[in-house]
Amino acid sequence: MNLLLITFSFPPAGGVGVLRALSLAKYLPENGVRVDVLTARNAPAVGKDRTLLRQIPTEVTVHRTWTLDLPFWLRKSVKKIVTGGKAKPSPAPAATTQSGKGGNPLKQFIGNLLLPDPQVGWLPFALPAAERIIRNRAIDAVIITVPPFSSVRLATRLRKIFPSLPIIVDFRDEWLTTTLDLVSFNSNSRARMVAHKAEAEAVRDSSAVVLVTEAARRELQSRYPGVRREKFVCIPNGYDTPPPVAPRSDTLQRAPGQKIVLTYIGTVYGSTAPGTFIEAVKALPAEIRSGLRIRFIGHIETPAYREQLLSLGDTIELKGFVPQAEALAAIRDTDYLLLITHDRINVAAKFYDYLGGGKPILGAVHRDGDVRRLLEETRAGCWADVDDPAAIRQMLIDAASLETQAASAPDHDRIAAYHRRPLAARYAALLAQFAEKATAAKGHDQLKEQAQP
Repeated sequence: MNLLLITFSFPPAGGVGVLRALSLAKYLPENGVRVDVLTARNAPAVGKDRTLLRQIPTEVTVHRTWTLDLPFWLRKSVKKIVTGGKAKPSPAPAATTQSGKGGNPLKQFIGNLLLPDPQVGWLPFALPAAERIIRNRAIDAVIITVPPFSSVRLATRLRKIFPSLPIIVDFRDEWLTTTLDLVSFNSNSRARMVAHKAEAEAVRDSSAVVLVTEAARRELQSRYPGVRREKFVCIPNGYDTPPPVAPRSDTLQRAPGQKIVLTYIGTVYGSTAPGTFIEAVKALPAEIRSGLRIRFIGHIETPAYREQLLSLGDTIELKGFVPQAEALAAIRDTDYLLLITHDRINVAAKFYDYLGGGKPILGAVHRDGDVRRLLEETRAGCWADVDDPAAIRQMLIDAASLETQAASAPDHDRIAAYHRRPLAARYAALLAQFAEKATAAKGHDQLKEQAQP
């Protein structure tokens, strides 16, 4: 099978957002799929990670186009100007009914201009490039992975050009229920209307819709009850390190005065806002807090979040964006992996890198979310309600005594199922279903032609 994988960001762009597309390009060829990748040459990214280029097989062809988008640093500067550098608040019921009137006029103008998202400027370049690649490379199927969510429009536009081509839309995040409020630059009523229309058309025009969590699959399926259930498929994210093994007992021994290290890896933004975690740390007894070192590795979305974290003084260490290899090394060099999420539906890609790291996870998570379910399913760590600072505080007290680490008993078989190689094989099996249908349809047409007098 010849596959076109459409992804806005791809190495050398860094960050967790590129890893799902990279893993498909890396492992699908092992399953008999020849991969062409279409991506944006100048896609904004939190940083460059050229070491990721070494993971792309030589047989994968990467096509790069331009996009009408600002560099990452300039986009952040513009966002700071129009938002005043304030952190995005947690979604409230009123957020879903904003009319777009009042508030910051500049923010409203820019936000309403760039819908569904600022990356919409890639589409005029991506569509003709995709059409050319499909024709010239004899493409049998297309995968469009999002976010940015504006890329879902490519499903509808390609469907008009290629009526029978299998097109899969791959949602790494659920859009309308959570991401639009927690992360998006614009979530007013106009933005919501445009987003719903684009999503509905993509669901209609795609051959399959892949979600990375069961909660997201159920959410999208419930939104479109008239669409057949089989169209919605869950193929999770994963990790790409060797499967973890049980730690040796001597790793629990500590030198006198040695601090316990908690490491958070990933972007700090609306859905990972650290406010309640910081409140919990400040409420710790002094003797426990002084024995902790909390490292945040990754981009911090707003000055407000940075100020909140820095208010922890000597307890906190902010390291900024680092290449993937350095982030994985930090996972090996820590006592606990820290996870913060207010999202009920989505599971951050870094969670799976945490699974592969083999260190206990301390999760401040949504009590009804899929992250909690996965933590309990894999026994990879413990959790506290992200909206309950007292519960987070108690979790940290238990961790400081090393009782949580000593009691850790992860289910390694379940964790191994989230490695990216077997997950790519599941994707290949989905693609094979479309190949079988296409072959059967072709044979049926040939029989009809032979039956003609």
